[in-house]
Amino acid sequence: MAGRPASPDHGRMHTLARTWIDDVLAGSPVTRALGIEVVAAAPEEVTLRLAFRHDLTTVPGVLHGGVVATLVDVAGAAASASGLTPGDAATGGATTQLDVSYAGAAGSDLTATATVLRRTRSATHSQVVVRDLDGEVVALAQVTSRIFH
Repeated sequence: MAGRPASPDHGRMHTLARTWIDDVLAGSPVTRALGIEVVAAAPEEVTLRLAFRHDLTTVPGVLHGGVVATLVDVAGAAASASGLTPGDAATGGATTQLDVSYAGAAGSDLTATATVLRRTRSATHSQVVVRDLDGEVVALAQVTSRIFH
């Protein structure tokens, strides 16, 4: 099945997409427990924020890699949802592949920007860049999300 390229139009997101991002993803128990917040959302690109907390660290001053991976996972899912319209008839979704490369220690608040690189009817492929407060890249990731119909 031929895919459609990620939309270059970062205009207004469909209400359905915004509902999925705000209610389903940002409103999930794990997202709320970690304190992940939506900073910006547009069709095919979403930025999330995770505040540094000592209870999320592995060693003093460094966020656990699993916490960073969860931020990446939620960002990829949100980017996938950001392009949904009623015509897609989506009923849900799931991450089918998550590949995270850690580039540095995460010792401050983080932002994760997920951009859809390719979208088909049944899947999205996104790139996620995680940065610290100084703008340094602490993780790069690829996320594949399946869209259920």
